Amino acid sequence: MQDSFFIKFKSDISNYKLPEKFTFPFSYEPHPLTELAANELQESLKAAEIKNEISGKMYGVLVVQNEIGEIGFLASFSGQDYEGEPPVNFVPPIYNRLEIEGFYKKGEKDLGKINRKIKELEEDQNFKNLMHELKEESKRSNIQLKSEQEKKQKAKAIRKEKREEVMVNLSPAAFDKLDDQLRKESINEDYNYKKLNKSWKKKIASIQSKVAVYESQIQQLKKDRKKKSTQLQKQIFDQYQFLNIKGKRKSLEEVFEPIGYPPSGAGDCALPKLLQYAFANQYKPLAMGEFWWGKAPKSELRKEGRFYPACSGKCKPILGHMLKGLHLEEDPLLQYTAEDKVIETLYEDEQIAVIVKPAGLLSIPSKEIKDSVLTRMEKKYPKATGPLLAHRLDKLTSGIMLISKDLESHKFLQQQFMDKTIQKRYCAVLEGKLNRKEGKVNLPLAVDEDNRPMQKVDFESGRKALTKWKLISQNEERSMVTFIPVTGRTHQLRVHSAHPQGLDSPIMGDTLYGNKAERLMLHAEYIRFKHPGNQELMEFENKAPFGLEVNQ
Repeated sequence: MQDSFFIKFKSDISNYKLPEKFTFPFSYEPHPLTELAANELQESLKAAEIKNEISGKMYGVLVVQNEIGEIGFLASFSGQDYEGEPPVNFVPPIYNRLEIEGFYKKGEKDLGKINRKIKELEEDQNFKNLMHELKEESKRSNIQLKSEQEKKQKAKAIRKEKREEVMVNLSPAAFDKLDDQLRKESINEDYNYKKLNKSWKKKIASIQSKVAVYESQIQQLKKDRKKKSTQLQKQIFDQYQFLNIKGKRKSLEEVFEPIGYPPSGAGDCALPKLLQYAFANQYKPLAMGEFWWGKAPKSELRKEGRFYPACSGKCKPILGHMLKGLHLEEDPLLQYTAEDKVIETLYEDEQIAVIVKPAGLLSIPSKEIKDSVLTRMEKKYPKATGPLLAHRLDKLTSGIMLISKDLESHKFLQQQFMDKTIQKRYCAVLEGKLNRKEGKVNLPLAVDEDNRPMQKVDFESGRKALTKWKLISQNEERSMVTFIPVTGRTHQLRVHSAHPQGLDSPIMGDTLYGNKAERLMLHAEYIRFKHPGNQELMEFENKAPFGLEVNQ
């Protein structure tokens, strides 16, 4: 019987070569069969007029081979909700939380009842009146007690002054009589103050006891809600049992145990669903691809029809288990190194060096790659006492970097970076033709937790990021610009270039926010700073190793 989820290619694929290794999902060039599968799915989405105007979705295709050797593909989308009639048979979720009769929906109803009870109590008019009365009476109490306290202090000062005035003129007996009278006044004032304080405390306690009846019920309901929510979450986690090609299962909690609590939505992304269905139905996975379709969220950089890597926050731990046993492609980022490239030195003295980092060389070593600017500088300057790197550049960015050979020089340069007195300029080649000659991009940035190391625009909690830019030259397809970053956020120039509210033109070769090219066309070409020794201004320029052909 034909599996309705196994989609046969409409196009002739007899001349397509099958992939030798399965796609490395976190950085990949889609296989031609993956592109074909994605195109055919996109045609179905177009025909069904799936645009998801509120927010689009990430869709996934998995090219597979069945037990009789036929090649086809499976399709899926990230999440569980789907508005309208699906244009194709998407593989089912690993666990269907939306099933009407399922425990999740029942649990949602129970939590909804508790939430309504909490809201009813919080909105109860008598409770609101009591809270208002408590606030006002507490305020009156503080004002009156403070006033009485000030009166006591003034009376005390007057008594002290009176004692000092009569001490010389009165006989000892007369002074003792006056002193006894003044002490009685003090005792009487203390008594009246304590009586007033006690009266207020009693009155406020009476109101608080009535408020406490409501608050106790609300707190108990919140405890019940938390308990039920935790139990429901645990039940959900138990439903997600991930397979791999060897048939081994791991629960969601087991998968995330080494790194913490599973994030919301873990297990509902496209690729885990596709692999789960393939393994459960004896399909051999050959290649994968995930692409965005529909309107993009304002904070994230998503272009309709473009392929994206699997998310790291939710999927990386899950896929670490699911991909075991598959012959995977190598991570292309690990293959792209600069071991055959040299670091050029523009200037050097006893305190600093000004170098040119080649594209592909890390600023500092990673777990996988040890070759970096830092390790090379450590070998070159073994007697250096400073941290060496005064700042960093992304691996794929080339250009000028400052090296500090001693701690004092490092501190001096770092202070200039913090004070924003160091001037830096980058040049870049962008995809597309710009319609302005210069401007500023002011978009706050924050790390995209689900897709590290990607950044996103976040107007609520993002950090300020400001870039000045100027058009240098352009042709019909590309633009060459210079950037002056006023702030120095991670991926700032890359996001400000690619974001629709920025230049809406990704930097050429930016595989995170744009498209693949020979290299990332971004180069730190100019720097101006004060020397840490003589404090003279120094400036250096190094032209980019790439350019732009302009038709005359």
